[in-house]
Amino acid sequence: MPIGGPSPLVRPAGSGRADAATVKHRGRRRDARTTRGARAERLAPYVLVAPAVLIIVVLRLWPLVLGVNFSFTGDGELNGTPVGLSNYLELAGDPLFRTALRNVGLLVLLLPVAVAIPGLLATFIYLRVPGHRVYRSVYFFPAVLSPVIVGAIFNLMLGFDGPLNAVLGAIGVGPVDWLGDPGIAMFTVVGVHIWATFGMALVVFLAGFSTLDASLLDAARVDGASLRQTIWHVIIPSLTRTIQFVFVTTMIGMLTSMFGLLFVMTSGGPEGETYLPEYYIWHQQGQMNQPALASAASTVLFVVMLVVGLLQITVLRRAGRQD
Repeated sequence: MPIGGPSPLVRPAGSGRADAATVKHRGRRRDARTTRGARAERLAPYVLVAPAVLIIVVLRLWPLVLGVNFSFTGDGELNGTPVGLSNYLELAGDPLFRTALRNVGLLVLLLPVAVAIPGLLATFIYLRVPGHRVYRSVYFFPAVLSPVIVGAIFNLMLGFDGPLNAVLGAIGVGPVDWLGDPGIAMFTVVGVHIWATFGMALVVFLAGFSTLDASLLDAARVDGASLRQTIWHVIIPSLTRTIQFVFVTTMIGMLTSMFGLLFVMTSGGPEGETYLPEYYIWHQQGQMNQPALASAASTVLFVVMLVVGLLQITVLRRAGRQD
């Protein structure tokens, strides 16, 4: 053993306790870092979602609350004065608003047609019928046109002396007043709206088809299933969520995006038969200067959309479970 120095095999007194303390300290720091990392992982989703939630609250929910509150105040001399349910009672007694709600019921009845058309066309495109690439572009083209332009075009085509009546006259059918007959004017406007907007639903359906298991279609072909059986028993059950989305968005579009067509094609006529809640809201706000009454109508429209949307989702989910 070297003189004057400790043996290399002998540890200084207290060194074991120091090493244990160092290991324990390092373990605490490692645990602290693990805890901070776990906390950061838990908070990360909330931090990422916070800007979107803030935008929704500031630009959507808060104005909605203000609008509902404003609907319980008066117009004109009673501007800003609470009037309770007076505006809603006035809506209930207004024939124009009742007509607008009746037309909402008509839209609900026509909704399956508005969804079935792009769904069937998307099915044919997915099955690669001859010319499917051209059809995809042609079908989507009307969706990029302004409702004002679409309305002006169809005003010319559907006029009493327009080309459509000329064709009907050539085959011995009398001219039809497409936009002036109270019995068919609303159907005409809805038909034009479906033509002008189904391109977006078509794109959504095609996106849904990209998730469809192609082996299911192959199995249907091998089993000798017809096109109708393939659509009903394979495609529709596989696209349940896509169909739900298209139903809800199409209904919202029909209730809130037809103002341009109504304004250009009928201006709410004839005899108020083509009024919808959004056109009624504009009429009360912009023409009659009754913003509180318009706010009440907006609130009713919001409730109607919410109820109809929830009912649609419930019915479609039950239908999907049964399939």
